[in-house]
Amino acid sequence: PNEIIQSWHKLEHLNQYPDFNNYLIFVLTRLKSEDEPTRSLSGLILKNNVKAHYQHFPATVADFIKQECLNNIGDTSPLIRATIGILITTIASKGELQTWPELLPQLCNLLNSEDYNTCEGAFGALQKICEDSSELLDSDALNRPLNIMIPKFLQFFKHCSPKIRSHAIACVNQFIIGRAQALMDNIDTFIEHLFALATDEDPEVRKNVCRALVMLLEVRIDRLIPHMHSIIQYMLQRTQDSDENVALEACEFWLTLAEQPICKDVLSGHLVQLIPILVNGMKYSEIDIILLKGDVEEDDTVPDSEQDIKPRFHKSRTVTLQHEADGTEEGEDFEDDDDDDDDTLSDWNLRKCSAAALDVLANVFRDDLLPHLLPLLKGLLFHPDWVIKESGILVLGAIAEGCMQGMVPFLPELIPHLIQCLSDKKALVRSIACWTLSRYAHWVVSQPPDNYLKPLMTELLKRILDGNKRVQEAACSAFATLEEEACTELVPYLSYILDTLVFAFGKYQHKNLLILYDAIGTLADSVGHHLNQPEYIQKLMPPLIQKWNELKDEDKDLFPLLECLSSVATALQSGFLPYCEPVYQRCVTLVQKTLAQAMMYNQHPDQYEAPDKDFMIVALDLLSGLAEGLGVHVEQLVARSNIMTLLFQCMQDTMPEVRQSSFALLGDLTKACFPHVKPCIAEFMPILGTNLNPEFISVCNNATWAIGEICMQMGPEMQPYVQLVLNNLVEIINRPNTPKTLLENTGKKDAITIGRLGYVCPQEVAPMLQQFIRPWCTSLRNIRDNEEKDSAFRGICMMIGVNPGGVVQDFIFFCDAVASWVSPKDDLREMFYKILHGFKDQVGEENWQQFSEQFPPLLKERLSACYGV
Repeated sequence: PNEIIQSWHKLEHLNQYPDFNNYLIFVLTRLKSEDEPTRSLSGLILKNNVKAHYQHFPATVADFIKQECLNNIGDTSPLIRATIGILITTIASKGELQTWPELLPQLCNLLNSEDYNTCEGAFGALQKICEDSSELLDSDALNRPLNIMIPKFLQFFKHCSPKIRSHAIACVNQFIIGRAQALMDNIDTFIEHLFALATDEDPEVRKNVCRALVMLLEVRIDRLIPHMHSIIQYMLQRTQDSDENVALEACEFWLTLAEQPICKDVLSGHLVQLIPILVNGMKYSEIDIILLKGDVEEDDTVPDSEQDIKPRFHKSRTVTLQHEADGTEEGEDFEDDDDDDDDTLSDWNLRKCSAAALDVLANVFRDDLLPHLLPLLKGLLFHPDWVIKESGILVLGAIAEGCMQGMVPFLPELIPHLIQCLSDKKALVRSIACWTLSRYAHWVVSQPPDNYLKPLMTELLKRILDGNKRVQEAACSAFATLEEEACTELVPYLSYILDTLVFAFGKYQHKNLLILYDAIGTLADSVGHHLNQPEYIQKLMPPLIQKWNELKDEDKDLFPLLECLSSVATALQSGFLPYCEPVYQRCVTLVQKTLAQAMMYNQHPDQYEAPDKDFMIVALDLLSGLAEGLGVHVEQLVARSNIMTLLFQCMQDTMPEVRQSSFALLGDLTKACFPHVKPCIAEFMPILGTNLNPEFISVCNNATWAIGEICMQMGPEMQPYVQLVLNNLVEIINRPNTPKTLLENTGKKDAITIGRLGYVCPQEVAPMLQQFIRPWCTSLRNIRDNEEKDSAFRGICMMIGVNPGGVVQDFIFFCDAVASWVSPKDDLREMFYKILHGFKDQVGEENWQQFSEQFPPLLKERLSACYGV
């Protein structure tokens, strides 16, 4: 409202008067006649001024404020004490801990005050400082104040006031994760004091004790092991604490313990107590049900409020090898899967924590968990009270990953029951049944389709059209999971699936529409070219294009729609031709607009807003999808646009995700319409070379892949550019372990590109053979036969022809890589044959016998069967 804006301008104006801040501190600390909220507000305005303008405060003003704070930290009002504490920590975090040397000693001294208010106020301020500046407090910069502070805090664990005890533990807790030396020196005292407070009557104290033990489990498990039995007994009690905040902190203990190697040993004897407690914690509380409107069954005509819609993050395109999984999908976190969309519920609560703990414990104990669970499950799943039944279904979903083997015998009975629960009269039961069934999708798909897949799909599609928005959302997400597992098994039902998804378009409110796009995109990814049938295209494309036309260029809803269209274009291939023109043009416009806005912002950051580069990233990714789907047909679109100029700018963007998507598009355009890329190669190659930097692993992967595609098109003309990229590629392939999944992908892409470089320019690359042959062979031995592998191996054979000495020391690795081929093309097989026999003839029969003795039996067998060596 206007009054607020006017007051704000007035405040901004008042900030020009140094006295204004003196006035604010005066109202906060001395104007006792005013009511507390006004005094507190005055302090909060001062805090904001400190944040924004502190460096411009005159020294006298700054000193007056600091002095007033310390003199009044013991105000009789808890609100004023807290406000002064916030003000103190704000000044301290403005680099003032160094220049306010008396602050910490004075606060620590005030702790000794006989006056409760002073002690509590000083502790409150110290707790805030410990929270905000824990690293600085443990550094040499301040002469290590913790050596005095930590022993001091520990003395107050026994204080008669629960509020003070709670502050004291909270202060020390700030230093556990950072392993502050002063705390490590007093660790045994700390643990003893914590045990002494184990049964404190104050919930806040118990909560802080639990939090401390959870962190110690991560950082100093060695000190807890001697007491582990009693700690576990204690945590079993606390997880059932009457105060939910205490129970939640205690429940985190099981999550953390599951990550420790000792988990199995120390916990197996306690499962019989723990499992029922966790299961009991998985019920919705009464307050949850009120907040979730659990009694409202139909709400799908109520529009969403905007704050319900969480921001989406677009995942930039990563080029995967043909038929080669990237390995990033596995092990999705529990929190992401369960119904965590509710902002009204604190996102993390006892139910979710208990479920997550059961999930991780199932992964540790596997089927050994089941004897403790199965007796409970039956009673839960068939319970007349829906709240209990719902928790049973959640339990079943939570253990799906860890206990799958042991659950298999029960699934023929359980899956039909769950499918029945999909039509329960309670919406919250229907929605959890969707999620749990998605956790068993892999098994469902492994059975004959009529048994479970067909009934499950039929019911899930009905739930996609449910009258309840939460159920729609759960069903859409579950269906996307089912699509990923079932892939082409869904082809016979495509018509029916599309009818449902398209009908949902007209029915869904804003938030679920975004999830629906994802389900359609996943469907396209899963069935691929089977979607390219006139009747399917007729059903699917009109509503998508209608949405596409409704949305403005600035609308963030374009993200999921663009991602969805990218999958659809890739699947439909030539079937997308009638729709490609407007889609292509708009993507180019989005890239152009974003680049222009970025340029304006860089030149005049004070006048323009920074652009949201996600628009550009998503547009580049959809262009990749078009190029991949349309292949040669994309040529006419590229010819009539300035995409190559834009791409040149995007490839040099400061944001890694933009570069990552640019290189993916460059590779796809190289495959689809190289004549348009070729004139730019001289400018592009140096940029590709500088992006071969494994610090940005996905950028590096995509740049590597693009170089390989360019090689295949350029042929011998690649020669002038070999030196720009070769050294970096060789360096990357020899890197010791980068993160596992990405490393494998990087290694494979890298090896393929080196092979392709060698294929087109053997003379230039062969001299380096010895430097990369071993990691090259190990990277490519476990990928399936495909075009990329074929061109890479041709390259290696040609390089061996130029420099046979380069492979001698690592010849066994080459033999192993050759043996990984199932069915090489005849001329490639011939190349392998020549190299193997050439080597054998070179060293002579006797040496070859000795050499081949080192082969594992399987390798020996394959080489003799396929190549007669």
